[in-house]
Amino acid sequence: MIDELYSARILKLAANLPHAGRLSAPDGTGERVARLCGSKAVVDVTLDHDGRVSAFAQDVKACALGQAAAGVLGEAVIGASAEEIATARDQMTAMLKAGGYGPTGRFEGLRALKQVADYPARHASTMVAIEATLDAVRQAMAREQADRRTRLAGVA
Repeated sequence: MIDELYSARILKLAANLPHAGRLSAPDGTGERVARLCGSKAVVDVTLDHDGRVSAFAQDVKACALGQAAAGVLGEAVIGASAEEIATARDQMTAMLKAGGYGPTGRFEGLRALKQVADYPARHASTMVAIEATLDAVRQAMAREQADRRTRLAGVA
């Protein structure tokens, strides 16, 4: 039964990890670990002046499902806003836990992992990359806001 989970499509997605590695000077970094299996994602991002992802790198050590999710994410994340990433994360969670339809828009490819819903022990590994990405973007946004406050305080 679990062999069906690792379809040719999932294995193909897992083998293609766009933007693998780390950025030399990220605006934000996020890290997530799935406690049950040890799958881990470290994500670096830089944001453009509109708060959208302009550069992205990921170091993912996960099972095929986590790698597949990271592969889809890496293909779609450049240009995404924090809101789009958060919505995709929420839609992915609903798909896995509540029978939801799955992500739409730029992250629609994550629907390929819909069958993971039947394997709760695999949910966390499937989510590590998107959670780490959202953490990295939020960190970058917080850093930018802090820098802006510091600049404004220096002017006053």
